[in-house]
Amino acid sequence: MRLVFIGPPGAGKGTQCKRLVELLKIPHLSTGEMLRTVKRQETALSRWVASYIDAGKLAPDHLVMRIVAQRLQSEECVNGALFDGFPRTIIQAQLLDDYLEEQGIQLDMALELKAVEDELIQRLLKRAQVDGRADDNYETIRERLHVFNTQTAPLTEYYASQGKLEQVDGMQSEELVFNAIRLCVDRHQPNN
Repeated sequence: MRLVFIGPPGAGKGTQCKRLVELLKIPHLSTGEMLRTVKRQETALSRWVASYIDAGKLAPDHLVMRIVAQRLQSEECVNGALFDGFPRTIIQAQLLDDYLEEQGIQLDMALELKAVEDELIQRLLKRAQVDGRADDNYETIRERLHVFNTQTAPLTEYYASQGKLEQVDGMQSEELVFNAIRLCVDRHQPNN
């Protein structure tokens, strides 16, 4: 199964992806983690990626798609993948669709975790303290939420028009969110 998580920063995509990876036995592809890994390297590319991450902006579409395509060609992704933080723009969604079509496969589902912005800010500030993430400060969080609302949120219409969108209230308890996600996954399983 191949599915995309859509939701603002702090909505719980990473937490729920970990549970779904276990359930579906597919890899969790977090472009945020992939980009942070590149950022830690001492290269010109890492400094370029860092300039986007540190400002709370999205990395260029073609760069992100290249990183994702390379990962999708690995053996571990043969049976599917959970996309966390990708696509983040309509262009990335179209690039992903084109890539999958070239491979003779398709995306099975897009899942949107709905969340309240004020509560997300508090979650992210707490995560910054716990995880020591320098890219989670108030100004960067506000910028990331703005970027999400203007560039990523339109993906809901894109996937709804394909009949692939499911929405779940991400403000519920972790267990209730996961139960709702499982119901959505069951409806979109390729064997159904």
